[in-house]
Amino acid sequence: MAKKEKSGIEIIESAEVLQQELGKAESFFNQNKNILYIIAGVVIAAVAGVLGYKYFIKQQNQEAQVSMYDSVYYFESDSLELALNGTGGNAGLLEVADSYGSSPAGNLAKFYVGVAYMKQGKFDEAIEYLSDFSADDIVIQGRAYALLGDAYLEKGDAQSAISQYQKAVDYKSNKQMTPAYLMKLATAYEVAGDKQGAIEAYGEVVDNYSTSTEYLAATKYKAKLEGEAGN
Repeated sequence: MAKKEKSGIEIIESAEVLQQELGKAESFFNQNKNILYIIAGVVIAAVAGVLGYKYFIKQQNQEAQVSMYDSVYYFESDSLELALNGTGGNAGLLEVADSYGSSPAGNLAKFYVGVAYMKQGKFDEAIEYLSDFSADDIVIQGRAYALLGDAYLEKGDAQSAISQYQKAVDYKSNKQMTPAYLMKLATAYEVAGDKQGAIEAYGEVVDNYSTSTEYLAATKYKAKLEGEAGN
């Protein structure tokens, strides 16, 4: 007859059984202590690494915020060269983006740099920084996709523009920004010679955003393209 294993409350209530179980645990520890020490060390190192990284990012973010304060002021004043490259001891947006890019403030600096380059007509540089920008913000991330679409369209790459505009349209759709992105998407389709794609994009504005400022223009352009296509 097999020996019945004791467990749970039986172990707790029996001093003899409890002592046996503790003995088993001690024996297991002695036999495997090197492995257990290694596992414990790995766990401690992992926890310390996570806490250290969070502290590092916090420090980086604070430094980035201080460094980019003056540059944002120049950016908003349209002094783009000063914003990008800084003045004297003040770091420009380029330095902040490159040095603190892993922090939230440094990440935001990438967006500012991309916008500044767009205004300067430096579309390749704008694409580089806007492509490296990422945020959960409902406005800024959608705007970054749309700006990438603008940059590609300016470079004559309508298909890449369509891809970026579609990302802007799909990103957290809302009645404030999405209609404008759909209009850009429709324009890119027209540039690419895809009238049906443009009709569908205008149609989304007409069908889903009838209270938007883009509604009348979308209705007009959609009807025009449908007439040309014989629909």
